[in-house]
Amino acid sequence: MKIYTRTGDTGQTGLFGGQRVAKDAVRVHAYGTVDECNAVLGLARTAGLQAELDAFLATVQSQLFVVGSDLATPGESAYIPRIGPEEVRFLEEAIDGMEAELEPLRQFILPGGVAAAAQLHLARTVCRRAERWVVSLAQEEEVNPHVLVYLNRLSDFLFVAARAANAQAGTPDSPWINPRLTAS
Repeated sequence: MKIYTRTGDTGQTGLFGGQRVAKDAVRVHAYGTVDECNAVLGLARTAGLQAELDAFLATVQSQLFVVGSDLATPGESAYIPRIGPEEVRFLEEAIDGMEAELEPLRQFILPGGVAAAAQLHLARTVCRRAERWVVSLAQEEEVNPHVLVYLNRLSDFLFVAARAANAQAGTPDSPWINPRLTAS
């Protein structure tokens, strides 16, 4: 099978089920941004994470593939898996487990620290953008409601995962210093 099909050369792409839409359609932005988030997670996984966190991220990458195919498939399909409450529960349990190992957060922090943490913060912001696109899509068309819940929880997971990556590397989070409180 060839990787190029030439069917997208005029600015259209195919959704699962055969429908053709413009490559800048809201639906395409939504699942494309989910794919971008997945790619950033792949990058973060190259940065030397501890095994348990890497395993969580591997699972999340697979789940994001389901989210993307869910978004790329309007309507019903017996062949496409859908994201559901069990994936949300997975994220919540992972968040709770990581937070139990972290110092309580007492102030805002800046994205950064070790490379993996910075990349996880980047993935979080891409996830939030995907969530905004899904909100826009849901205003136009029916969307699996679990997708929004999943993306919202995923951004929380990625924030905590970034903190965990820093803690595991022995690197403190960088606190945000309010300039209004430090001005003389």
